[in-house]
Amino acid sequence: SSMLPVLYKELVFETQAVIDDGLNEEHRLLTMRARPKILVAHSFEQAMHYFKTFKPNILGVISDARYPRDGELDGRAGVDLLHHIKQERFDIPMLLASSEPHNGELAVNIPALFADKNSSDLHDDIRSFLLNHLGFGNFIFKTSDGSVLGQANDLYDLEIKLGEIPLESFLYHSRNNDFSRWLYSLAEVELAANVRALCDEDFDSPELHRQHLVKMIKTQRMVRQKGVIVNFDKDRFDPDTEFLKIGNGSLGGKARGLAFFSAMLQRNSDLFKQFDNVEVSVPQTFVLTTESFDSFIEYNSLEELVKKDLPDEVVSDYFSRSEFPEAIVSELTVFLKSIGYPLAVRSSSLLEDAQFKSYAGLYHTCIVANDHPDIECRLSQLLHAIKMVYASTYYRAPKSFTQRVGNKTENEKMAVIIQHAIGSRHGRFYYPAVSGVAQSLNYYPFSHVKTDDGIANIAVGFGKAVMEGENTLRFSPRHPEVLPQRSSVDDILKGTQRQYYALRMGDSTCEKEITDSTSLEKRDVSGGLEEYPFQLLSSVYDPVEHKIRDISTIAGHKIVTFAPLLKHRMIPFPEIVDTLLSLGKIKLGCPVEIEFAVDFGTNANSKALFSVLQIRPMSAREEMLEVEITEYDFAQAFCVSENGLGNTINSEITDIIYVKPESFEPAKNKQIALEISKINSTLLHEGRKYILFGPGRWGSADHWLGIPVSWEDISSVGAIVETVHEKIHAEPSQGSHFFHNITTLGVSYLNVNDGLNDRLDWNWLECIPVIQETEYIVHVRTSKPLTVKVDGRSRTAVILGEF
Repeated sequence: SSMLPVLYKELVFETQAVIDDGLNEEHRLLTMRARPKILVAHSFEQAMHYFKTFKPNILGVISDARYPRDGELDGRAGVDLLHHIKQERFDIPMLLASSEPHNGELAVNIPALFADKNSSDLHDDIRSFLLNHLGFGNFIFKTSDGSVLGQANDLYDLEIKLGEIPLESFLYHSRNNDFSRWLYSLAEVELAANVRALCDEDFDSPELHRQHLVKMIKTQRMVRQKGVIVNFDKDRFDPDTEFLKIGNGSLGGKARGLAFFSAMLQRNSDLFKQFDNVEVSVPQTFVLTTESFDSFIEYNSLEELVKKDLPDEVVSDYFSRSEFPEAIVSELTVFLKSIGYPLAVRSSSLLEDAQFKSYAGLYHTCIVANDHPDIECRLSQLLHAIKMVYASTYYRAPKSFTQRVGNKTENEKMAVIIQHAIGSRHGRFYYPAVSGVAQSLNYYPFSHVKTDDGIANIAVGFGKAVMEGENTLRFSPRHPEVLPQRSSVDDILKGTQRQYYALRMGDSTCEKEITDSTSLEKRDVSGGLEEYPFQLLSSVYDPVEHKIRDISTIAGHKIVTFAPLLKHRMIPFPEIVDTLLSLGKIKLGCPVEIEFAVDFGTNANSKALFSVLQIRPMSAREEMLEVEITEYDFAQAFCVSENGLGNTINSEITDIIYVKPESFEPAKNKQIALEISKINSTLLHEGRKYILFGPGRWGSADHWLGIPVSWEDISSVGAIVETVHEKIHAEPSQGSHFFHNITTLGVSYLNVNDGLNDRLDWNWLECIPVIQETEYIVHVRTSKPLTVKVDGRSRTAVILGEF
């Protein structure tokens, strides 16, 4: 009874130390359940029963010398018990305790340690036994003569030190099962059992034994971290941790979705075992929670900015001149010192990626090279990037969007994702082979493709080209061979990607104010055709025969076709995309949108990496309303579309803004966007919605493909119609951030093309009374409300009205 308080006290200390090293609250609770237990036996028979029952998991045995056997006190019961256990498990540490000193000689013969129960040092002897023989506390590396070489305090530390200690020390500890015993004390039960089963005879050499153990420990560390959000601790930071966070605040919408998907990938890993030549994962992610945002705002007294209507440039200046609390700077410094790859600094606000109210693409994102030799330079660049993400919380576009969806800007808080920017370095540039976005629903299905077959947009290089609606390749993951936009050689030549985004590396100067415009370079594809990714994504055009051959190694003009991915399945790319969409839809319970990047490394020996960068609910069609479009509606409508997005009947709009077809010039699209923005501002102030008509891809960053409006420019729009024009040729806006936000808000989106039944009566539009006219656009207003009908089931839409 005098021993038990000491045992329990030491067990509590050991358990508390292990819990403090826990990855998160859930992991700490599991550790509590798996902690070492004390079993108290009151007789020889009960002790033998415990040993036989728990034999594989016994850490150590402390036995009195005299206690009942066969119902009577037996002075040799303890000695015989320890003898029996020693014969079956040589590696179990044992302690014989007795008030009779002569039993010490019997303990030596077992062999076991001895503790005199009458000694004043009894408690110290028991504590020494737990620490030095049962594996409690740090792991102490020794040689066979007892010399101490060093110590390890956690799994990561053990893995590193195992590769450094002399082979003699490794053999000493492995032959005594010291490694497995210590792992049991850390509650790493499964790993400990597997390590205990190893012996020298299983390997051709002791060094191979050591390498195998190091690999086992690393695998266990990686497995237990997958799908887990780990609280960052700068004193115990494991650089291999996949998902880290600073602070106890919210992760924000984007990071929350990413953490969920990371756990989902881990729990459904069997789905991806069929793709043995591709690793599907989430990049290493570090999150500054909203608690850090609150601390930054309070530390710099920026609370009043939320109430002011300031230009974005002024808001940015306020944040740029602000400082971070020292605690955050210190933690980010430790993180940066342990990694050496480029970083994507991304927003993750409370409302971002929320179903029905997504703020996709409204906040700041920045790619940082993170390769300057001076850690202070790298730190200043990272801190500035974070400040710019924080500043974008109070930009005009997010504020306008917040007002539209009925939220309050003062309720918005910003978390920041610092993520491994997936890619490889090729010369002076760094970029992924492919970036893209995939959606569960295809709002513009073609051929025999169905709406539920999904859609994906991909491009070479960073995903800025996809997200901003530039020239990309669009395909259905379930029908990758169906590419109507590339039905002829001329179509392929015309639609091939000619530019891509790459990150400049190796800048010797320290430019503090890093933005996408200063760090990402838009390169001509022709400049990178000899680099490894293009060899796997290109075909060759033969101008003599006017043919395209899907072999990039032959002579000829290389063009990006993605044929090796979609047609010849160099990797099962479409199948992976489809699997992820299906899994996401099941687990989130709604259609999803996934952003991803694929990298092939720098040579043929590299394993392909498919990284999920983001997942969010996709705004599905509302099916609460039965919309019926009659034959009369089709006959009377001045606008008919077979590619309508939404599900609504709207009879409240009287205003129309349209781009004049006769004066339209793609070169003037930026000016057209400014003219629309001015009229939108007036209508927004008056509380009036309007229908917007114009050619090309609305919201595209490439003004040659469409009019580059942002959400702030059209924040009062009620419906949008994409029209065709002989001077511009672009596919619909599906897949861009702009498009996602439009659909999230329930803004009807019509595409009027050259389809058999599509129609737009320009003469009717031109007869409506004009409110305002500029060089390129006209604002008109009808006397009676227009009626917009969109049937989400058939994707047909009409607009009817009277002057």
